[in-house]
Amino acid sequence: MAPKPGAEWSTALSHLVLGVVSLHAAVSTAQCTNGHLMCAGCFIHLLADARLKEEQATCPNCRCEISKSLCCRNLAVEKAVSELPSECGFCLRQFPRSLLERHQKEECQDRVTQCKYKRIGCPWHGPFHELTVHEAACAHPTKTGSELMEILDGMDQSHRKEMQLYNSIFSLLSFEKIGYTEVQFRPYRTDDFITRLYYETPRFTVLNQTWVLKARVNDSERNPNLSCKRTLSFQLLLKSKVTAPLECSFLLLQGPYDDVRISPVIYHFVFTNESNETDYVPLPIIDSVECNKLLAAKNINLRLFLFQIQK
Repeated sequence: MAPKPGAEWSTALSHLVLGVVSLHAAVSTAQCTNGHLMCAGCFIHLLADARLKEEQATCPNCRCEISKSLCCRNLAVEKAVSELPSECGFCLRQFPRSLLERHQKEECQDRVTQCKYKRIGCPWHGPFHELTVHEAACAHPTKTGSELMEILDGMDQSHRKEMQLYNSIFSLLSFEKIGYTEVQFRPYRTDDFITRLYYETPRFTVLNQTWVLKARVNDSERNPNLSCKRTLSFQLLLKSKVTAPLECSFLLLQGPYDDVRISPVIYHFVFTNESNETDYVPLPIIDSVECNKLLAAKNINLRLFLFQIQK
């Protein structure tokens, strides 16, 4: 079968704008000073890898230096990419990238959807074109009240866990002694033969005490740059002396100028002069992509909340 008019051109253009790491064409691009293109995801990945290896990030094509200040977007390429055909992950038909998201969310007959009775426990997931047939035969609307109560109890238990977190935060906000501050983690290297990346903040004062935060990547594994899955963990250290045990709850959230997504998790510790640092606890980042965003930055800016628990 002969190729459609323009098919060879669009295929060639697609290969020209492939991400150098992901090997996918992306709508958002970065361009090095010599004009080579990287998709936004590849660009962040390269910056994060360079941070982990203590190297200057370079363009994979020409090896010139790259950074957020040295690279720029290429709007012409982004516009061209948005018109390139891309395959729908459900029906496998081709659509311009600018229309693909709407097609997959609203129009595709093969998109995965859920039964309208999911709120009373129906677990069905299937293609949209089968939805009407399924809902007509769904057994959940005909279940007895006792059967539905059993299903709803399980759903309520999951909901209660979410509400417990937010109720705990609201409870902490009623404490007399509350402090918060913006903290900036700066990258450092250990003195080991094979150095490891870690982060540390300058000393800061909250609740009339002096503190420091430290963070490490993938629990200080030897070569985190070889791992696709990346995590950050942190510990809180009390640097000033106390006359009595200092019981605190604390949590880290995204800073006011960052777009990284962090789920709120409350940690608890009793600080004394003999036990003045917490264990390393996970920084609850949504996924490795969000972690790469933090690693690619020159510094990591977050916001720390501290709540002093008084007897």
